[in-house]
Amino acid sequence: MQISFAQNSAFNREGHRGCRGLMPENTIPAFLKALDLGVNTLELDVVISKDRQVVVSHDPYFHSDFSIDPNGQPVAKGAKVILYELNYDEIKRYDVGSNGNPNFPQQQKLKTYKPLLSEMIQVVEDYRKKNNIPLFWYNIEIKSEEKEYDKSQPQPSVFSDLVYKEIIKLLPPDRIVLQSFDFNILKYWKKQMDAGNYQKVTLAALVSNLKGIEKNLAELGFTPEVYSPYFQLLSAEKVQQLHALGIKVIPWTINTPEEMKRIKNMGVDGIITDYPDRIPQ
Repeated sequence: MQISFAQNSAFNREGHRGCRGLMPENTIPAFLKALDLGVNTLELDVVISKDRQVVVSHDPYFHSDFSIDPNGQPVAKGAKVILYELNYDEIKRYDVGSNGNPNFPQQQKLKTYKPLLSEMIQVVEDYRKKNNIPLFWYNIEIKSEEKEYDKSQPQPSVFSDLVYKEIIKLLPPDRIVLQSFDFNILKYWKKQMDAGNYQKVTLAALVSNLKGIEKNLAELGFTPEVYSPYFQLLSAEKVQQLHALGIKVIPWTINTPEEMKRIKNMGVDGIITDYPDRIPQ
């Protein structure tokens, strides 16, 4: 029987956007490479297209650092080509890998595109079965901001329903983690699960603010299975505080072996990194 993410006692090695340090972020090649490197969780982000498709992408627009338009021209700095204003067949025509990412010089340059979540899961699951890879989790971040509702994204209820319908068709719920910085998203998922409208998945609260654990949990209104802060916000005392509440602690995004060792020694339950090949054993 599959052990749920929340119950799992093994150290969680999460490949951030697949393995952004090594392959184009949030693309199928990045997820396959991460699995080859032994992650037990694929971390990814999703946005919504104009035709209501769930697209794997961190940004709700094409980032000028690495995106090339269908005419072969780099997306101009300052341009906001919003995915929510494009149908998926238009989105797929953009190349998000050939230029590489200047912030990640080790990243392999290759022509690739932003996949649909459904395609990504199907390809990755086929790869898992073909290569006898142990079961792993999908940590799916809904990229949502309150100021962007009905601008670059739908409302939380619509966004969440679209994502839920996709993932529940393709994966058992105990292999799914749903995370977000937008607590309205997490509250909606909790409400739907409590009402029996959604099957139960693991919920993770992403945190980058300085409010502190107590205020963030009070704002959330329930105890999440996972608390995922920016790693610089953590201390051993905070890890102990969260563990005392029964909450797993998985910080982001830690990229040097030295920082990984320091954070791991605090007793965290996992690490989210752009470089899964650097995670200490």
